Amino acid sequence: MEKFKYSLVVFFSLLVYAESVKSEIPLAPALYVFGDSIFDSGNNNLLPTLAKADFKPYGLNFNGGRPTGRFTNGKTVADFIAEFLGLPFSPPYLSLRGSVKLTGLNYASGSCGILPNTGNFIGKCLHFSEQVDLFQRTVEKELPRQFDDSEEFFSYLSRSIFLISIGSNDYVNNYLQPNLYATSKHYNPESFAKLLIDALSQQFQARPIGCIPSLTKQLRHNGLCAEEYNRLAVIFNNQLSDMLKNLTSTLHGSAFILGHAHWLGYDAIINPSIYGLMDPTSPCCITWGNGTSACIPELLPCRDANKHYFWDGYHLTETVYGVIATKCFNDTSVCIPNNIKELVEA
Repeated sequence: MEKFKYSLVVFFSLLVYAESVKSEIPLAPALYVFGDSIFDSGNNNLLPTLAKADFKPYGLNFNGGRPTGRFTNGKTVADFIAEFLGLPFSPPYLSLRGSVKLTGLNYASGSCGILPNTGNFIGKCLHFSEQVDLFQRTVEKELPRQFDDSEEFFSYLSRSIFLISIGSNDYVNNYLQPNLYATSKHYNPESFAKLLIDALSQQFQARPIGCIPSLTKQLRHNGLCAEEYNRLAVIFNNQLSDMLKNLTSTLHGSAFILGHAHWLGYDAIINPSIYGLMDPTSPCCITWGNGTSACIPELLPCRDANKHYFWDGYHLTETVYGVIATKCFNDTSVCIPNNIKELVEA
């Protein structure tokens, strides 16, 4: 396959609501989405896994309350970015019937990560290398049929945006599960982060994992967050930043943006009122495991989801995702060294 320029936005830690203008004319031809449940828009609906969000109350604030497989009450960061670009939401790849969508596709899969075995105790998911393989198939076998010549095709690819959120599950569903995985016995935090970075750089990132209810409600810690686990995220983020800078200099013509939202997510938990939030620690929906897991099907959630930081024991609310997306699209406090608007207008 001929090489083309990448415009990649990589998140590891995610975190609200700020004014942004939707584009009437698309600023990019397509948005391709990769990662985990932060971005999954329904791929796991079609996989044999316990990690699903195809039931109420998921989707409470999405298209009239219809659950789609998104692990939140409404839109994800990827959905907001699509709107800001003037594009429709990228549909889940596994749900495709007929021709592929020229406006982008979503390959993200809940519970998966960078390492192939991450999250496999929950069931089948698409780990990152599998997602890349599916995209490769899309590029080689499915998309070319919709273009008249290769020059037009590669121009389309070079102007498309690629959005990735990956890595959190390699900690939550792997490294921090010593009864299921031996990784924490074989790797210290620095060497495990390097393992992930090396794997990611071969395939080609921001949520403060020490603050999510699935960990904080089960572990002893001081304050609102388990800071020792947040430090794991910081180690990974620092190495990821160096890796992306290196790729930007070596892969000429490509642009890599780091979604550096760890500080924003942490600040919103410590100072919730600044972000219009009332509850920065408890999930809005009623979950299994006393607030540490997924929503219990069909039970009514809280009435003020827009005032909550967490939707369930792992994922954030649409309100918080909206802030991350807006900050990443419009300024460089979250996405560095450029925001997405600067990227598409370059």
